[in-house]
Amino acid sequence: MKKVNVAVIGCGCIANAAHIPSYLSNPDAQIKYFCDIIPEKADAAVKKYGCGEAVYDYRQILNDPEIDAVSVCTPNKMHSEISIDFLLAGKHVLCEKPAARVYDEAKKMQNIQHETGKTLNIGVVNRFNTAVNKIRDIIRSGELGEIYHVYVSFRARRSIPGLGGAFTTKAIAGGGALIDWGVHYLDIVMYCTGDPKPITVSGKAFSKLGKDMKNYVYESMWSEETKNLNGTYDVDDSVTAFIRTDNGPTISLNGAWAQNIGPSETYIDFLGDKAGIRLTYGGNFTIYGTKDGKLWDETPQFESVNMFQEEINSFIRCVQTGEKIQSHIDKVILTARMMQAIYDSSDAGKEITLDW
Repeated sequence: MKKVNVAVIGCGCIANAAHIPSYLSNPDAQIKYFCDIIPEKADAAVKKYGCGEAVYDYRQILNDPEIDAVSVCTPNKMHSEISIDFLLAGKHVLCEKPAARVYDEAKKMQNIQHETGKTLNIGVVNRFNTAVNKIRDIIRSGELGEIYHVYVSFRARRSIPGLGGAFTTKAIAGGGALIDWGVHYLDIVMYCTGDPKPITVSGKAFSKLGKDMKNYVYESMWSEETKNLNGTYDVDDSVTAFIRTDNGPTISLNGAWAQNIGPSETYIDFLGDKAGIRLTYGGNFTIYGTKDGKLWDETPQFESVNMFQEEINSFIRCVQTGEKIQSHIDKVILTARMMQAIYDSSDAGKEITLDW
């Protein structure tokens, strides 16, 4: 079987940390192009990895017949436009999360995928996480009984990424803590509980701690190289919400890039009527239940795969076989719609009812 030729669009943090190394480790893939609107980033990738060609405008390579697939690793603003352009050019696409800034853009991506029949996977990488998949299997086995509620916490003290840059500019990112961090947590919930449809959503997003950028005090900052204290801060740095689903659990969440509480709390609680599970985000999980008239808990030990490598391997397999997997846009669109409803509820000051 011939190797899959890939172009990486956007050569920033996630491309270098995950996509590029994973493609290089896959024997069925080879990178033909590194593309970035900042020429130095594309040039640096060619030099660092010793392969491929640097280009600075993705439109230059849209119609290259040798390209089979692309990874879209750009800021959120360009996700839908670039993904759609490559789908229409007959290429398969892996687009980083979130699918798009707003639900309408994500829905358009889904529609174009249906028209072209090409693969469109979204970078909800936790769907390839070993612990997450074990929890999903446990829930499906009935060991927890009925999952009636899931509580989500993604809270850090002061950890706004790239203050004043693309992460905190709504026109580019679409949102803040919810769309950057919350997308991962909510997508884990949806995946583990069978992708139930959200029916009613009530939420409130706050933009409080980061507004005074020049006096913002912080412990750590992801993507600090993109910080611009003369830039823009118009996104949410904390969010809370309550969601009812059609045939699944209720979901509540409490998330914050920045809060005036010290301990970070990053976990998901799956509450069943027989037992419950707490998943520590990025780590292991503990099962809580009763046995022989006593309370008991267990933290299973197991070997974990590299979820980013598994995501890329699965994408390459989709390109080769046409397989439709758990990160396909048809699955992930539910999370996009739920996040949009949280923002819409916050703006309207009332609960939102979704029609399907």
